[in-house]
Amino acid sequence: MTAVISAAGLARTFQTKRGPVEAVRAIDLTVREGEILGFLGPNGAGKTTTLRMLTTLLAPTGGAATVAGHDLATDPVGVRAACGYVAQSGGVDPQVSVREELVTQGRLYRLTRQRAAERAEELARDLDLTELLGRRAGALSGGQRRRLDIAMGLMHRPKILFLDEPTTGLDPGSRADLWALIRHLRDAHGTTVFLTTHYLDEADALADRLVIVDRGVVVAEGTPSALKLEYGGSLDASLQDTFLAITGRGPSPADAAPVAV
Repeated sequence: MTAVISAAGLARTFQTKRGPVEAVRAIDLTVREGEILGFLGPNGAGKTTTLRMLTTLLAPTGGAATVAGHDLATDPVGVRAACGYVAQSGGVDPQVSVREELVTQGRLYRLTRQRAAERAEELARDLDLTELLGRRAGALSGGQRRRLDIAMGLMHRPKILFLDEPTTGLDPGSRADLWALIRHLRDAHGTTVFLTTHYLDEADALADRLVIVDRGVVVAEGTPSALKLEYGGSLDASLQDTFLAITGRGPSPADAAPVAV
């Protein structure tokens, strides 16, 4: 299977008043085309920093990576064109309609206004937003808003969709709906999904493969079943117990400050 993300020695050091902080020391990573990759780690592991580097939001201080065939250092525009990114907090304007938000996003990716409007209708059908197109984004429920966030990330038909803690704060029904949507994106459209989450049941249910990082390096990777067998001692082991056996620490929500991730 073709690799759509390849990273070797990817690193990021932050300069602080107390001296340098190695948030990511040396990440070696391969993500295959059409897979859902669960990217896990405890608080302080380097998850969010790695994701920000791979999406060109943060420049690496070491190593190299390619995303959809585009070099992170020499072709960041190509990387951004190939990626959709849905941040933890979302980015919708609460005062505008769902339709206007989607069309504006399409225009930012240089779609014509007509094509952006057509694409908004397509995504609304796929993501069950059609009846909400005229509603203000600020009036949406949490689950509806996350579907809108994902629709915005898909406006330009990216090869890779980065989802950073996509279900944080959602009720169980909304979480289940988003899980079904993520599977649909992979199965129906072949979209590669790079997922960070601190919900281990979510990672277990969704991910084709897991990469676990700790203290800025990859410490384990494989299918959920393979990791349970190797580190948990049984296919019946929980991913929680497996995770603790690998890292010795529990998962935590991603941190706000870049030096703390």
